[in-house]
Amino acid sequence: MPYDKQSHVPAGASPPLVDIDRLRVEFMTRNGVVTAVSDVSLDVAKGETLGIVGESGSGKSVTSYALMRILDRAGRIAEGSVAFSGVDVANADESTMRELRGREMSMIFQNPRMALNPIRKVGDQITDVLVEHAQAAGAAARAKAVEMLELVKIRDPEARYHAYPFELSGGMCQRVVIALALACRPRLLIADEPTTGLDVTTQKAVMDLVAELTAARGMSTILITHDLGLAAAYCDRIVVMKEGRIVEAAPSDRLFAAPAHAYTQKLMRATPRIGSSLRQLLPPEDPKSREPEGHAGEAAETAQILEVTSLTKTFAPQQAESLFGRLLQRAGTEPQSASVRAVDDVSFAIPRGGSVGVVGVSGCGKSTTSAMIMRLLEPTSGSIRLDGVELTDVPVRAFARSEFRSRLQMVFQDPTDSLNPRFTAARAIADPILMLGGRETRAGLRERVEDLAGKVGLPVDLLDRFPHQLSGGQKARVGIARAIALNPDLLILDEPTAALDVSVQAVVLNLLHDLRVDLGMSYLFVSHDLNVVRLLCDDVIVMQAGRIVERGPTAKVMEAPATAYTRSLIDAIPHPPSEWADNRQELTK
Repeated sequence: MPYDKQSHVPAGASPPLVDIDRLRVEFMTRNGVVTAVSDVSLDVAKGETLGIVGESGSGKSVTSYALMRILDRAGRIAEGSVAFSGVDVANADESTMRELRGREMSMIFQNPRMALNPIRKVGDQITDVLVEHAQAAGAAARAKAVEMLELVKIRDPEARYHAYPFELSGGMCQRVVIALALACRPRLLIADEPTTGLDVTTQKAVMDLVAELTAARGMSTILITHDLGLAAAYCDRIVVMKEGRIVEAAPSDRLFAAPAHAYTQKLMRATPRIGSSLRQLLPPEDPKSREPEGHAGEAAETAQILEVTSLTKTFAPQQAESLFGRLLQRAGTEPQSASVRAVDDVSFAIPRGGSVGVVGVSGCGKSTTSAMIMRLLEPTSGSIRLDGVELTDVPVRAFARSEFRSRLQMVFQDPTDSLNPRFTAARAIADPILMLGGRETRAGLRERVEDLAGKVGLPVDLLDRFPHQLSGGQKARVGIARAIALNPDLLILDEPTAALDVSVQAVVLNLLHDLRVDLGMSYLFVSHDLNVVRLLCDDVIVMQAGRIVERGPTAKVMEAPATAYTRSLIDAIPHPPSEWADNRQELTK
């Protein structure tokens, strides 16, 4: 059902701020012309928040780039019209577009660190925007930049003015990008996946801030996201895109109460929420959706594969002031003159075949703990025992080649960054086998790689492709196949689905569950999303400021959290309208 924008703008109403009609965007590639957006029509009224949702590659961002006319050189508006406040964007001269960008319409980009100049202070970058668009100059520009940092609720804005992007947390960088986007008081704000990589509490803070500021200034907003829960919480209307086309559009409450298109229903079904199971996330046509989930075998209380006791990591002042030290500091803290205790007396155990989740906001110590277990960091004190063997007795430098390394593997958060761009998928999967698995014949190695690909659901014909030729879900499967190549006893999963679309996430979560059941592996699942942890983990550990503040069976912690901090993590998860809960009953039949 294509979107009829005429039905949204009543006769006699003021014209929309944004008016896109039958837009087609093409890109010239080595293999010919590729159509990224086709026959897209939408409008945005003054003061309205429009959500554009869909999976990666659906055309969401390309549509916004066409509106701002910042398409890649290989891209062009091939057909249709794009108008902003009556200005023909497609045919406007570059000087007009420079005036519009920043002054009339601004964009919050998906990756805040990529959007910021790494060698310029964040305050100077805001000042540059103000000077460029004649909003202020000299001392006045600096004062206004500090005011903008204060407006986005950055603590001690005077000091932060002089900070470089690498000195700030991800959430802090995102606030700086928001300050940049709002500096010239634009009439339209485009937020392109503004919460990617943020923990749920920072995500809520960022989105509440955007909503508050846009409402106060009477701005229009386009929120681009693959998270339907986020769109439901903050958008007046939602447009659903698939393969470059709009397949459905409706007011937020109506869309979730009665989704008309099968694709929208698929996205809704794949979104984890309280009451859903792993199999219910999959589309009905997936054979696994009709299979029982299966259960890992019950482990005896004494059969612990991992035992962590009184684990502590302290960074000395000089370490805390280094780049790496700053990245491991608790988010939002000032540079420390005293030692920084990133992990403080942490103790827990994982039973053989068990799955334990570790949750908490950025900077709580999750990543530092997993880095010490992987022997990437040396603990200050404490014990790490794998199947009864003390791992801290093995020096960090020697651990990578030790006999224990094959028993302990990790799946990293960003599948793209974790893969060597010069290695094919087959070579990436084979890498741990070649490094630690002993000698294999060429034919035997290929057979083993194909078997691993089959286990993770990766088509064999993709094995000879390089990472840039694979989708996000396919790269995630390569990373998992590589991690299980040596049949490890324990798999550490660091936000393995954070950058994935909800439908791909559903497949990966089911895959991880089935691998655990079939291979008897144990999991340490690091995440900030308790809804995802609930689906994959038997027990959960909640960390705050380097310490464990709550632990227990995942279902119990979700239903009755013992601390206000845990409750805040649960409450920060965006919840769609209540009608969705009723509608999901129909979707899962």
